Amino acid sequence: MDYSTLKTPELCYVDFCLLPLGTGSPSVANEIAEVQKLIRSSGLKHTMHSAGTTIEGSWDDVMGIVGKAHTLVHQKGVARVQTSMRAGSRTDKVQHFEDKVKKVEDLLSKDAQSA
Repeated sequence: MDYSTLKTPELCYVDFCLLPLGTGSPSVANEIAEVQKLIRSSGLKHTMHSAGTTIEGSWDDVMGIVGKAHTLVHQKGVARVQTSMRAGSRTDKVQHFEDKVKKVEDLLSKDAQSA
């Protein structure tokens, strides 16, 4: 098989948590605010939460933003950046990240109504 022709998924979501290390402060709010400005400027669908950000788009676009986030934080003087992430894609249907949340919320709502 010629792996050089293998394409990346057309649609994916990535939930990532970027941590600037060695800043001398326990707060990372300033760095995360800068990353959020970058993400907002990308035009990709996203949502920030208490422990990271979920971004949706093409694999290349999403991973590109994660890479640019690292570069941005490095440019702010942080020598070391660590990111943990989960990525998902599917081929059987188009499902956006908020659809996944809504599905569970609907199930919880049904349980609450029957109680």
